[in-house]
This record gives sequence, C-alpha cells and structure tokens, in this order.
Amino acid sequence: MAKLFQPTQAGDIALKNHIVMAPLTRNRSPGAIPNDMNVEYYRQRATAGLIITEATAITHQGQGYANVPGLYSKEALDGWKRVTDAVHAEGGKIVVQMWHVGRISHTALQPNGGKPVSSTNRIAKAKTYLVNADGTGGFTDTSEPRALETSEIPGIVEDYRKAARAAIDAGFDGVEIHGANGYLLDQFMRDGVNDRTDEYGGPIENRARLTFEVVEAVTREIGARRTAIRISPVTPSGESYDSNPQAIFTHVVEGLARYDLAYIHVVEGQTGGERDYRQGDNPSFDYKALRAAYKKAGGKAAWMVNNGYNRDMALEAVETGAADLVAFGKPFIANPDLVERLEKNLPLNTPDQSTFYGGTAKGYIDYPLLEKVA
Repeated sequence: MAKLFQPTQAGDIALKNHIVMAPLTRNRSPGAIPNDMNVEYYRQRATAGLIITEATAITHQGQGYANVPGLYSKEALDGWKRVTDAVHAEGGKIVVQMWHVGRISHTALQPNGGKPVSSTNRIAKAKTYLVNADGTGGFTDTSEPRALETSEIPGIVEDYRKAARAAIDAGFDGVEIHGANGYLLDQFMRDGVNDRTDEYGGPIENRARLTFEVVEAVTREIGARRTAIRISPVTPSGESYDSNPQAIFTHVVEGLARYDLAYIHVVEGQTGGERDYRQGDNPSFDYKALRAAYKKAGGKAAWMVNNGYNRDMALEAVETGAADLVAFGKPFIANPDLVERLEKNLPLNTPDQSTFYGGTAKGYIDYPLLEKVA
C-alpha cells in the first residue's frame, strides 16, 4: 500500500491516512449554527485521515460571510458537538478552522452594524457573501474597516483562546488557526495591508506579533499538539500582498518551530488558483526553503500541503517526504468517498460549482458514492 493511504500522526491526532479534507466555505449554517445537513456532510467524508471544517468564526465580530458557522454561541457549539460525534462514530478525526475575517466583512454581518476591524482602515477590494431579504444569496463588496486600537488586541487574542477551549469541549480533536487568505492574522502579517505604527506594525517582527500571541494563547489553553495553523505566503485573496513574502513567512515558521504543533498547513501559490503564482515582480516563492527553515529551527510538526494536488502529485509528495499530509478541497466537495477513489484510482465526480455557496442539499450531500455508481 502506498504511504499516502497508510496511518500517520499529526501531533496528538492519530490519522488513518495522509489525506486531508481542506476547509471549504459552503454557507449552509443559518444563524451560524451547524444543522442536520452539516452533520451529514461531514459524516459522509469521515474516511479522510483528517477533516478540517469550513472556516468558523471565533466571535460575532469575526464573521464575514452569511450562513457560516460560529464557535461563540451555545446553539452553535451544540450543533458542532453533533458533527464531531457523527465523524467520530465513523472512525474519523476532525479539527475546526478558527476564523476571524478582519476587514473581509460587511456591516450587515457585524454586531450592531459596526465596521469590521483590521490592521488598517483601508477597504479591501474584495467580496463577501450576503443573503438577501428573499432568501437568495450573492456576493457584494466588503465594507470599510476600522483599524484596531492597540488596547483592543489583547481582547482579540482572548477571543481565540476562548474559541479553542469551546472547540475542544465540543468534541473537536484539535484546532487550526486561520492565518491565511487575507483574513485578520494575514492582514497583520503583510506589509501591503498592515500600515500600523504601533508595536504591531512596521518590521517583520512586529507584523508577526499577533500571530505568535494567538498561537501562544491557544497552545497554553489546549496544548500545542492539538493546535495547527494555516498560512498562504503569496495568495492575493482579500487583496493581500507583501513586498517580501519569503522573509515574513520564514520568520513566521521559525517562530512556530518553538511550539510542538500538530501540523502547519501551507497553501502553495494562489488559493484555488495558480500554483506558481507570483506577487508583482517577486520571484517564485521557495516552499522547499520555507520548510527547510522550519526544520532548521527545530520544528517537528507535520507539514501539510494544499492547492491543486491530484493523485499522482499527492503520492509523490508523501512518498518522497516533501510533505507529510496532502489537503484536497474541491475533490472532496463532489466525492465524499474521495479516499477510496484515490486508493483504487477510480474516476471522480465533477463538482457543481453553482452549488458551492449557499443553497440546499443539492450539491452538498447528494453526490453519488461508489456503491451507488456500480
């Protein structure tokens, strides 16, 4: 059996294979509460070595899209407990991706219609997803944010800590801190977004400070070996940009090496797009050098890769040791039994892109399984 399909370990989380279901926003949790459809969706995909949930807001302020789940109400946590119980009943493992969107939000989604918060008060040329009065959904421009006061930042860190504890209490096997795709932590890390003049802006060390404070708080609360983080060094999502991504993200992974984390999740290239994406005139990002810097600093977490991997690429990455875990996104949308299909090298269902965001069971929990195809 190829190594990709053999058991492995990510911190304290024992996995039955090296295949990971990537976080996928699906906008099917009205009121930020996981429901029966969500339970079935994740249960169907429990053959993955690890499921990473869709991005899940740590607070109401952290919400950026309509009908995405949260970690900040009893009803939401009760809903998530049903999800984790269902996945565990099928022998699966599941972690929650903890999310604060920062400026990628809209006043309609914020407490009391307030402005989204960020490292900056500059609006992102980006879109968010809202539900209209008639129940239909669609994408709209994000709202103008306000820069967080320095005095507010400890409260943000505390929100992450509380959410991590709530997640473990709801039955999750661990948490993944969302530090990617132009959301709050990424907004602080990148010099193309962060225009602060306090201790959270300017030099690389300052821009990485919030990420390290969050990692410190979460690992103290639930343990490092149940904590992971996602980064996307060059993705332009959320109008994110850095003049020297190799430098800032090398500093980040070297700092993360101080913690005995479960895994580091790296999006290679443009999230959902070009794997060799470049930012401006910068040369291609060196992901091998990034991992080498992490290892040289003493890091031992599993290294998870993501973005456009197919079966052959995943087999090679794990077999050669280029990666420990491979995350698949869109293939898991249309193939609940993706692991079996990959192992047997069978054809994959084609995802219906029109049902990706919002809607009903169609395109969510009705994709055919192998036994129904045969």
